[in-house]
Amino acid sequence: MTSSHPSPWSDPATETEPGAPYAGPPPTTMPYWTPAAPHAVPWPQPWPQPWPPAPARPQRPGQVIAAAVLAFVQAAGVALATAYLQLLGAVFSMAAGEPGFPADGAALAAEAGVLSLVQLASVVLLLTAGVLGLASRRPVARWTLVAAFSLQLSLAAYWAARLLAVLDQGAGVLAALVLGFAAAPAVALGLAVGRPARAWFRSSPDEGTAPHR
Repeated sequence: MTSSHPSPWSDPATETEPGAPYAGPPPTTMPYWTPAAPHAVPWPQPWPQPWPPAPARPQRPGQVIAAAVLAFVQAAGVALATAYLQLLGAVFSMAAGEPGFPADGAALAAEAGVLSLVQLASVVLLLTAGVLGLASRRPVARWTLVAAFSLQLSLAAYWAARLLAVLDQGAGVLAALVLGFAAAPAVALGLAVGRPARAWFRSSPDEGTAPHR
């Protein structure tokens, strides 16, 4: 059905409702965060420390560490040899009065007992020297290392002379065994009397040490 009156919506200039004209969309609200400033203020500098940092502790020379480790290795080897020597001495003691056993069996058993005690004491000395070498800088630690390794070399020389006098054959094998027993103490003794070890055990813990060559 067509109306004879024109629609007011067909003419844009016709007011549809009384009142103020349309003013556009409402203004937007500010975001809940504050935008960053174009040039932010840097963080303040931290307060300086009231005292200087502690100086670095001097490093233990490798020669000292190697000597201490060789002391532990030698102690293990001597402990095994001492256990074998005690077993051998017990066998000699039980067989001393048996027929056919050498007449000096009792003397050998007594000698084995004495050597067992000496070697056991050397094991204790080696362990003490190794611990002191890794934990102390006093001169007594170095002298303990020197004494322990010197005693081992003395025992090796005694065993070489004693076994060469008893055994006629197998001198080559005996020499190899004695050299193997004396190799570690000889090397460790050289490390303990070297310049780095002397400088390390001579200086106090509060002093620095010169570079080791």
